[in-house]
Amino acid sequence: MKRYALEQGEVESALAELPGWQVKEGKLHKEYKFGSFAQAVGWMVSAAIEADKMDHHPEWSNVYNRVMVNLVTHSLDNAISNLDVALATKMQALADGRKP
Repeated sequence: MKRYALEQGEVESALAELPGWQVKEGKLHKEYKFGSFAQAVGWMVSAAIEADKMDHHPEWSNVYNRVMVNLVTHSLDNAISNLDVALATKMQALADGRKP
């Protein structure tokens, strides 16, 4: 998939389709909360597989049952790109129990 930076309107349109996601410090951001540490880590493993397939990797951290995610494309001067939206969409599907 070709990487390209999104215009502000494109980011806003994408956010309308991504519940709970927002732009924070110039990055797509969301904090997920799961029922347990094991569920949080399990989701991270599933999301990591999808990210690796895309060759696009998140900035994220885990504390117990929470996972904080930031997405930005470093190779496009830290712009929010189509890949960030695609990965956020896959992450959301996994969190919702759907196939990405």
